[in-house]
Amino acid sequence: MPPTMKDVAREAGVSTATVSYVLNDKPDSISEETRARVLSAVARLGYTRNITAQNLRQQRTRLIGFAWSEKPRDHPNAILDNFAYYLTRAAAEIGLRILTFTYPENDPIPVYADLVRTRRVDAFVVADTKPDDERIRFLIDSGFPFVAFGRSTPGWAYNWVDTDSRAGVAAAVDHLLALGHERIAMIAWPESSLSGNYRIEGYRLALERAGIAVNPRHLVRTVHSEQNGREAFAALWALPAHERPTAIVAVSDLLAIGVINGAREHGLRIGADLSVVGFDDEPMSQYVHPALTTLAQPLPAIADEVIALLDRVLIGVTDVTQHLVAPPLIVRASTGPAPVTA
Repeated sequence: MPPTMKDVAREAGVSTATVSYVLNDKPDSISEETRARVLSAVARLGYTRNITAQNLRQQRTRLIGFAWSEKPRDHPNAILDNFAYYLTRAAAEIGLRILTFTYPENDPIPVYADLVRTRRVDAFVVADTKPDDERIRFLIDSGFPFVAFGRSTPGWAYNWVDTDSRAGVAAAVDHLLALGHERIAMIAWPESSLSGNYRIEGYRLALERAGIAVNPRHLVRTVHSEQNGREAFAALWALPAHERPTAIVAVSDLLAIGVINGAREHGLRIGADLSVVGFDDEPMSQYVHPALTTLAQPLPAIADEVIALLDRVLIGVTDVTQHLVAPPLIVRASTGPAPVTA
């Protein structure tokens, strides 16, 4: 039979209350000598606390809800999958566990409401956010603890950590400008994409800082797929020769790979005739030929900060924190000097 707190108290020659104070790091005038004696008894007996019983007494599950919405098979979300790994790792370091669940894309609230009502989780981490995100609005209105990976409606007061997409794309455009490119196009997501719009802001900002007018025909919006990357490239290459871009920034690696494949079909050399930059640094980006220059999602840092904020929320800290983490630019062979004859 495993040792109990009473066994530890008997071994250390103190009361069970003293053992509880020491294990819960509550001073209450306990001397260092007594504290050392209790901890020594714990080590000798191999005592471990019954976390389940402790959670029941505190009405805590130490479970954090994290959801995926249902996505089509041809629209994988490797970023969310990788984030879930780093989130789980960061949570474990402070004794929390992640409870994953799914919800229908068009009706997420009943699943969240059920978990709130039954108190099966202590808090949520919300990801894959969007403007006027109904999950975030519901949790704010419910007063239920959560932290988001991503932004929603400006002015909403809640804790979030997000990739600084604006600064990242601006850095990518600055990189291309330093290589001599001036005709730089961007392949973006539809206007409904919040993160996509921040990336467009970075594109415009960097060109304007360089004194280059943004050509409206150099901005192509499309949805997330390799085929759409090909088609977006074809639309840009159909422009008159003096307007064709010498460099293209895509809002994702998958779209950038579509650009590379489409450009090859037109006989272009990537990195020489056309430079291409992606976003996300998905594993496949370093294995395409040539390897893709891209912006890396700072997922480990974001996950660590999300969990740190969540820990503060769970102990009752009410200050709202909103923080951006800049994505590093990973320079590979898909970008090079602007072609002289362009």
